[in-house]
Amino acid sequence: MKEKVSILFMLAGILFCVCLITANLLETKLIEVCGLTLTAGLLVFPISYILNDCIVEVWGFRRARMVIYCGFAMNALVVLLGLLAVHLPSAEGWEGEAHFNFVFGLAPRIVVASLAAFLTGSLLNAWVMSRMKQAHGERRFSLRAIWSTVVGEAADSVVFFPIAFGGLLGWRELAGLMAAQVVLKTAYEVVVLPLTLLTVRTLKRIES
Repeated sequence: MKEKVSILFMLAGILFCVCLITANLLETKLIEVCGLTLTAGLLVFPISYILNDCIVEVWGFRRARMVIYCGFAMNALVVLLGLLAVHLPSAEGWEGEAHFNFVFGLAPRIVVASLAAFLTGSLLNAWVMSRMKQAHGERRFSLRAIWSTVVGEAADSVVFFPIAFGGLLGWRELAGLMAAQVVLKTAYEVVVLPLTLLTVRTLKRIES
């Protein structure tokens, strides 16, 4: 069955996928924020949750779920192509192999952890957003956006860190990392909430 989609929905979906792929690549760098060691993916990853909220609010859970599945497929494709490139023989004289392999030669458990965490967290984020909208109607968007982010980010962290670092870090360290990710990413959502509200209102007005 053919189904029409708006240009804005298509652009939001593309941006969602780009943010996810970018976040995965930035995960290879560790940064320090307020004395906490985090991954650079923190800069981009919350944007995907904000986009997720906008898509659910404006176009509904079914289309948000479709975008999430597309993001998962694009992430998996980039990971597989990156691993393929890592295993191809390098040209003679090229000196960037070690750096390239560091970024794209992700360990299998990191790949599994990243993809599983993204799918779980994004779907839960969208589902909570959708269920709360059914309960409250158009009211309380801010509450929906923040609470869905808490649930999504918590699920993402609970899935990612034990799979990626279980056995390498102690459970106390893992719990600290998970808590820090949830708190900081939720704070990110709160800080940019006025922009999210403006974006949703503008999209709803344009999309009627």
